[in-house]
Amino acid sequence: MLLPYSLLLWLLLPYVLLRLLWRSGKQPEYLRHVGERFGFYPPRDKHPVIWLHAVSVGETRATQNLMARLLASYPQHQILLTHSTPTGRAASEQLYGDRVLKAYLPYDYAFAVRRFLRHFRPQLGLLMETELWFNLIEACHKGGIPLLLLNARMSEKSERGYARFSRLTGDALGKLAGVAAQTADDAARLARLGARNVSVMGNLKFDIEPPPAMLQKGRELRALFGSSRKIFLAASTRDGEEILLLDALRNLNDADFLLVIVPRHPQRFAAVAELLEQRRIPFIRRSELKTTAESAGSLLQRPLPSQTQAVLGDSMGEMFAYYAAADLAFIGGSLLPFGGQNLIEACAVGTPVLIGPHTHNFAEAARLAVQTGAAIQLDDAAALVGKARRLLHDNEKIKAMRRQCIEFVEANRGATDKALQLVDQQLAAAVTRPGSLPQVRSSR
Repeated sequence: MLLPYSLLLWLLLPYVLLRLLWRSGKQPEYLRHVGERFGFYPPRDKHPVIWLHAVSVGETRATQNLMARLLASYPQHQILLTHSTPTGRAASEQLYGDRVLKAYLPYDYAFAVRRFLRHFRPQLGLLMETELWFNLIEACHKGGIPLLLLNARMSEKSERGYARFSRLTGDALGKLAGVAAQTADDAARLARLGARNVSVMGNLKFDIEPPPAMLQKGRELRALFGSSRKIFLAASTRDGEEILLLDALRNLNDADFLLVIVPRHPQRFAAVAELLEQRRIPFIRRSELKTTAESAGSLLQRPLPSQTQAVLGDSMGEMFAYYAAADLAFIGGSLLPFGGQNLIEACAVGTPVLIGPHTHNFAEAARLAVQTGAAIQLDDAAALVGKARRLLHDNEKIKAMRRQCIEFVEANRGATDKALQLVDQQLAAAVTRPGSLPQVRSSR
């Protein structure tokens, strides 16, 4: 089944290149490191490698605890972190600097993935969530490189899609060294598709620790926003959602209320600014504000004037700070059928959450958050904004939800420990494989 799949990829190559060029129009970073997408990488030293693939920003942030444990436990290994998007790569640069190798995972052409594997020679590969690249899995299998699918999820819709290519999917899943799913339902769906050695590990996103520097920045942002104002954060919003929210929030003339909008994708900052201008909503950009730790003297460093009704969060890597500064957060991607974004980060800092009806990307986390009282799910923008207004004037309810947020996150921690157990098992077996490099592991 790999042959028709590979032939289809070759037929799609012109489209792949055109799409790369089209994306670069909005994000010029897409044209950087293009060679890596076809398996060409700069020289490196020959330390043994543990390779982890995190597609974009969300997956990269979710691996923070796991990455810290890998760096501490395997100091003689290099950790290679691969991405598919420039924003994911930028996030890893911000989080890890030079402590890890960073590269793009090549497109799933057989020649490209073979070059990738020959260059880095990983002892172990860790794929996050639902990254099934059939030529990559086949090349790892033939090369004796074990692959683990961690934090795996498989929705009912995705299962139906993969089941249409059951032979190809089953063959690939069967060649993975192990699959650790987020939930029992995810595990059952993956097993039905052909995965072996399936276990349930929980969700790595629950183990993330809010960085102290981001919490401090959140306090500073709150002081700039106005400590007496009610801060409603619209986080990780997607195309079309801002219009719905702004229309529902029309007549914002409330000096005690401030809307903070942080679009999911940086290439949309200008478009959201235009929406605010069209509706004549007085706003300021985050890039025009100065916190204590920032040095640009020309930026605003006093509380916003009362006539400012919105802040456009045009910055990257500060989501924890935005959550820490807010009284209440709407999690984007859920008003329209995008499947929702990660609500766990908001709960981890104790910020109550509102979500729309579309949460299939985080179905179990959303269900548990609503069940425990950390989140409230609404059907549309009007209901969501109405609930936000009522909650922001109900201090006791907000306090109760803050406690429930912390309890919700604490009750679901532990996925990192289970992931490390699987890594330990595979690397312990690596010393017996032909051509494997000796491992040196420190105690945890």
